[in-house]
Amino acid sequence: MENVNLNELRNRAYKTACEHGFHDTELSNEHLICLVISELMEAVEADRRGKQPNVMQFDRGISYPMNDFKKVYDYCIKGTVAEELADVAIRLLDLAGLRGITIECFSEEDIYESTESCNGETFTESIYSIATIPVRFEYEYDYTFDKQLNSMLLGVIGLSNYMGIDLLWHIEQKMRYNELRENKHGKRY
Repeated sequence: MENVNLNELRNRAYKTACEHGFHDTELSNEHLICLVISELMEAVEADRRGKQPNVMQFDRGISYPMNDFKKVYDYCIKGTVAEELADVAIRLLDLAGLRGITIECFSEEDIYESTESCNGETFTESIYSIATIPVRFEYEYDYTFDKQLNSMLLGVIGLSNYMGIDLLWHIEQKMRYNELRENKHGKRY
């Protein structure tokens, strides 16, 4: 993670969301965090179904000029745990862009501690820990909203590492997919 500029990813996620109509209406932080939590719950459902990506087939599928990126993505990655965790990260990055929040440069120690915090937890317990950061960290540590958001992102990075998911690769693929989608992807907000 140290070689990746998360603030550049933040800018890209925010730009794509703006171009696709997701920021045409002002929404509260609570509303937007709830949408992040909905992505966390989609990750739980993907885990319950045992949905894992087929990255090797994806890589083979998009290497042929006649194959459509979105179709191959839908077949190999859509609805998997990795994709849902990438969605969580993208929503957090977008929210950071919307609110002008700088994403921290997480140290190797921060990432290691976040990864290790998943030991002894079920996937669902780790998701719960991430989902409750805004409330817990506001009241327990008096964290500001930007610190809560950064903590949630670090939690997703740690959980992904713990599971052996290349989160950055999945973020990149999902951002590319999102850039090809229609306005608001058929959603109201």
